Order: sequence, then C-alpha cells, then structure tokens
Amino acid sequence: MNESWVTVVGNAATRPDFWETAAGVAVARFRLAVTVRRWDRGRDAWADAYTSFYTVWAWRTLAANVAGSVSLGEPLVVHGTLRVREREWERERERERDRPLQGEGGGAAVGAGPAVDSGGGPTNQPSRWVTAEIDAMAVGHDLTRGTSAFRRVSQAKPLLNAPTRTTSP
Repeated sequence: MNESWVTVVGNAATRPDFWETAAGVAVARFRLAVTVRRWDRGRDAWADAYTSFYTVWAWRTLAANVAGSVSLGEPLVVHGTLRVREREWERERERERDRPLQGEGGGAAVGAGPAVDSGGGPTNQPSRWVTAEIDAMAVGHDLTRGTSAFRRVSQAKPLLNAPTRTTSP
C-alpha cells in the first residue's frame, strides 16, 4: 500500500484527548503546531514564517503513553502516516461529514471552517475545509530543545496486596 510517511517537529497545540472505544481500544488525539523558520539575511537572524496544524491520532499503548506524557506547548517529534481529508459542515443535519480526498494534493484549505451567518450560527450553505491528520507510530519530546526522563511502562499489573519475591541488593 502506498502511504505517505512523515516525521514532523512542532509543539503540542492542545492537550491530548484520551478515550476508549466500545471495543476497549485506547485512542488519543491532539493538535500539533509546526512553524516554518527561515533565515532573514536583512536582520541576520531566524524569523518565523507560517504555521501549519496537524491532528495527531495515537492508538492502543501509544495513546495511553501520549496521554500521560504530552502537555500543552511541549516540543514534540511525531512520526506516522499522513492523511488529508476534506470535511464538510451541513446545518440541516448539524453534523460534520468527512471523506478522504481523491486525487487532490497539498492541504490547501477550501475554507477556514464553518461559515457563520450574522446571527452567530452556521449558514445554510455547506462549508468545506481540508484537514491534515497523522496516524502516529511514534511520538517523543524534541531533545534539541530540552531534556526528558523516560519511564518504562510495565504491561503486567501486579496485585497490590500480593507479596513480591524480589530482594533488594
């Protein structure tokens, strides 16, 4: 299967949302902000250009670890598969619809989000926009911008009142 694998470096733009599906599968979702930096020869310094936002999805063990490790604003490295989806808002049904884009490239926005009428609610006309999502295979802190302490998560869950047979050195 042809998939677009990406590695993206940015900052957590939202706190991770965590939940379990009806089948008991752990899911986490958060937004990642990625700002392009360019060298400005006139000022002889780095300057921020535009910012792109990605929705990052994590599943199973990775989801639980993301929920316990990632906080708002932290610098992250995310590796996974890129999906670009066109989303649509329809007032009559008051729901969002999404579908994968067929043959479209990029991630250029069709619209900024649901159109708003003068009364503050969405208009009767459907509004469409494009989202970029990453199904994460790995998420970690960007160690070029700070330090991190790794803690291995044990898969076994010992009983709290059961004696262990380990001895300390």
